[in-house]
Amino acid sequence: MRFFKETNVPFVKFSRTAVTGSIIFLAISLISIFLLKGLNYGIDFTGGTLAKVLFSNPTTVTEVRNALRTKNLQNSIIQKSSGKNEFQIRIPQEDIGGNIYNDIILSLSNIPKNTIVTDSTRVDYVGPKIGKELRTAAIWAIVSAIIVIGIYITIRFKFQFAVGAVVALIHDVLFTLGIFSLLQLEISLSTIAAFLTIVGYSLNDTIVLYDRIRENIKKRRNEKIGDIINISINETLSRTVITSLTTLIVVVVLAFAPGEIRIFAIAMIIGVIVGTYSSMFIAGPVVIYWQQKIHAKKK
Repeated sequence: MRFFKETNVPFVKFSRTAVTGSIIFLAISLISIFLLKGLNYGIDFTGGTLAKVLFSNPTTVTEVRNALRTKNLQNSIIQKSSGKNEFQIRIPQEDIGGNIYNDIILSLSNIPKNTIVTDSTRVDYVGPKIGKELRTAAIWAIVSAIIVIGIYITIRFKFQFAVGAVVALIHDVLFTLGIFSLLQLEISLSTIAAFLTIVGYSLNDTIVLYDRIRENIKKRRNEKIGDIINISINETLSRTVITSLTTLIVVVVLAFAPGEIRIFAIAMIIGVIVGTYSSMFIAGPVVIYWQQKIHAKKK
């Protein structure tokens, strides 16, 4: 199945504008991450308590917060979960004291005309040390994945192709992190899983393009590298659109689910769009720049 039989879109011609736009947004992202808003780490990374509570009758977030106020837990993050009367309560590390499980149960038992279904109540605690270790492990997981991918592409293709792929992957991760920072979306372990999935998805698109570029370099030896890359992008365009659309349909549906699945889906939506964009406008131009640099040195 092909959406486009023959296309001749001048992707390389627009690459300079696209790269400039990416640099501007990445600069804004880095300023937001390191100087302004920072990243909104979840309890997985900061430490704290996550409680999942099921009530027998319909309850509002306001009622839950007022009940928690009796134990000075009103600063908790309260979200309605997938169940009709189920809530997720995230309590920061600094608010934890004594027996947190009993504090939660006793305070929520004060909600009028309502009882807690204790069989469905779960409280998970993450210490600050474990949270810090998880954060370090998550960063190393992403960095290690990018390094291994760079080595793989160097072996399979050439070094300049690896540079293009690694730049595109770093671009995708920073782009997604920038949006998460600007919108203050929570970063948890499931979000890190989404980032690693984005790396794999973006790489898949890039390798398909690189494979076509390598074939066309052999067929079109007398043509410029820019023209070859442009032809290759157009030849793989139909496949890229079909793959991206089918993936987007799934993650857009997941984005309407509550809880951590929604955040995972939002990260994937951003990643799929940005990954497709970077394969076309970032990975290719980097290869062109590197190739021109090599020729300039030879001359």
